[in-house]
Amino acid sequence: MNKNAGLMSMSKTITLRIEDPIYDIFKKAAEGERRTISNFVENAAIQYLTNEFYASDEEMDEILSDKQLISSLKKGLKEVAQGKYKVVR
Repeated sequence: MNKNAGLMSMSKTITLRIEDPIYDIFKKAAEGERRTISNFVENAAIQYLTNEFYASDEEMDEILSDKQLISSLKKGLKEVAQGKYKVVR
């Protein structure tokens, strides 16, 4: 069971090719936390993704309480549905 993801599933194996200096950094960091390198990398990736790609409850409350922002987002979604947008390259 992967405790961090909260899901019961079979473990998957991935191959990660890294240069020796990066490996040494992972190894030292894992040893510092008394983890295997595999477990360290897994936890570091989960922590990064959670912090970078998800809003906390406090952040979401702040977003949802901004009436002007919500109105603007709804207007934007409506315009997209109507095809009123440009792709900027």
